[in-house]
Amino acid sequence: MSYQLIAAPFSLYSGKARGYLRWKNVAFTEVLSNAEVYKDVILPRVGWPVVPVLITPDDQTVQDTSDIIDYVEAHEPGPSIYPNGPVQKLAALIMELFGDEWLLISAMHYRWTYNEDFAYEEFGNTAFPDLPKEERYKQGRARAERFKGSLPFLGITEKTRPAIEATYEVFLQAFNTHLAKHDFLLGSRPSVGDFGLLGPLYAHNYRDPASGEKMEKIAPRVADWCRRTHAPQHALSGEFLADDQIPDTLVPILKIFAQEQLPILQASLADLQKWVGDNPETKELPRLTGFHKYTIGGVEEDRGVFPFCLWMLQRVLDHLQSLTGDDLATGHKLLREIGADDLINMTVEPRLKRENFNLVLA
Repeated sequence: MSYQLIAAPFSLYSGKARGYLRWKNVAFTEVLSNAEVYKDVILPRVGWPVVPVLITPDDQTVQDTSDIIDYVEAHEPGPSIYPNGPVQKLAALIMELFGDEWLLISAMHYRWTYNEDFAYEEFGNTAFPDLPKEERYKQGRARAERFKGSLPFLGITEKTRPAIEATYEVFLQAFNTHLAKHDFLLGSRPSVGDFGLLGPLYAHNYRDPASGEKMEKIAPRVADWCRRTHAPQHALSGEFLADDQIPDTLVPILKIFAQEQLPILQASLADLQKWVGDNPETKELPRLTGFHKYTIGGVEEDRGVFPFCLWMLQRVLDHLQSLTGDDLATGHKLLREIGADDLINMTVEPRLKRENFNLVLA
């Protein structure tokens, strides 16, 4: 029995998991997450409606893309998407966090501002593939309303939309410049950071027609990277740059993380600590613990506090805190160079973990 990936073509995190499994060259079958699969497979196994879900050859269930990647990395042979170089691994984990949790904002903005009808069609085609076209669209629109309705919780409003587009275009141009010299973030092999970027960039902003046209125009190398990183790979090829090197062209992208996302992570940590103090008997965390202010492109708006981003941050900090000697000094040097020195003494406290497919206090 091979792996089964329960996924959807338009799903952001499905794109991340699918691209990784293809590069890793493991045998898997993709199962379309239609309404019947949600009812009969996903809900009984996971307990809530979510994709992607990986079912392993021995019938274990793995959910969340980082857990899926780590499971397959631990159980399958071949080259790893985690660099051996400790500073490269630090940069890769930061970029995974940036893609998963920050580029999500631009991905959701472009889908529901410029690609709305396409998204309704995609939701309907996935959930009810056997219905007539008009009915698929109607059902897709009904199922998609909660996703469109999440925009204010992500801080996507009329006020922030111009800033979201401006900062996204700065990122696109920086990544396009980087790709003139390197196939992937850290050399000729994709890292976990590449797959973190792949979800929002491929599954939303490349694949959705209006934003895909913008990407092709502004950053054609990024569009090509989307195709390459998501395409089936039949040879586990490529290498990370020698001597734990961080490309000069990656530094401007890491600086965007430090300027835009890091302050939100710091504020989210403070909010989590307050929430835990106000709910001392609660172990399982809700998806949203409240609201706070955030700034994007110099524009301030209200946004939900999502503690899951802190679990992703914890992955970065755990690696950073495992370093010693020259590796630690070089890691600190990189963080200072990109303006993320606050990570040096930062700790996610209380610690978080995933248990029964939910986020809980460790």
